[in-house]
Amino acid sequence: MSKTLSYYPGCSSQATGVHLDKSLRAVLGKVGIECREIEDWNCCGASVGHICAGHVPVAALSGRNLAQARAAGPEDVMTPCAACYLNTHATNEAIRDNPGVAADVNEALGAAGKSYDGSLLVRHACEVLVNDVGVAAIQAQVTRPLAGLKVAGWVGCQTVRPFADTERGGKWTTYDDPAFLDDFTRAAGAEPVPFTGKTRCCGGSVAVISPDKTLHLMKDILDEAKAAGAEVISTPCPLCQTNLEMYQPAVNERFGTDFNIPVVFYSQLLAVAMGLDASADAGLDQHLITPEPVLSRAK
Repeated sequence: MSKTLSYYPGCSSQATGVHLDKSLRAVLGKVGIECREIEDWNCCGASVGHICAGHVPVAALSGRNLAQARAAGPEDVMTPCAACYLNTHATNEAIRDNPGVAADVNEALGAAGKSYDGSLLVRHACEVLVNDVGVAAIQAQVTRPLAGLKVAGWVGCQTVRPFADTERGGKWTTYDDPAFLDDFTRAAGAEPVPFTGKTRCCGGSVAVISPDKTLHLMKDILDEAKAAGAEVISTPCPLCQTNLEMYQPAVNERFGTDFNIPVVFYSQLLAVAMGLDASADAGLDQHLITPEPVLSRAK
């Protein structure tokens, strides 16, 4: 297939989630999706923005990105980040459906000579892969299957809630038992392990501010992954990936555990399985916990 989408990378793509951005772009290129990055995009405000700024300023941040995307064309807007998707999709729908919100946002945008009418559709990258590309087409690009790799697919709490099972959200998976990560794992030739905690929360941005309040949440996720025999944990969420990888030493210190489980992005597994370079394309050299089980199969 061949399709062009406006692409909103989000702030994490410039730092802790650079390997998600890199690997996703590589995978999308293989399956015929062209990413047209939104010109001069800005932060969406994420969850912390609501605490510090309030609803209208945060909506205006996403509104500006949407105005920039609409100025470039009518194509759907795609983002890979759970928080970016929640903020941008929610703002888009509010502008589209609520005249009061539209007026507030456009008043703010007008100060910069911009406006937005809610005419675009904001989509998550995983939804695009499921609905527009399809798992069979993804698997057709696999030339180096990750045979025998045991993967715990951890979706996290935000990617599928609250929009995944709505019409405007694409109705692409369920809230409580999403299957798409396991489908991506199988497409890569790897083996998904039973994992009931797919949508467990890791603490999100609270973990960044007060990790001591969230370590027990991460331990629960790691406990189940280890018990299931997972060699790696796969996730679509950049904050989930950062938290679960970065805080494993703190979890071990607090609870006397010995976790050392690599936490990777689904797109990294797909990139390697598609025969792309493990470092230049998949970004597997950018982890705190070396994903050796994946690297060993990438050779």
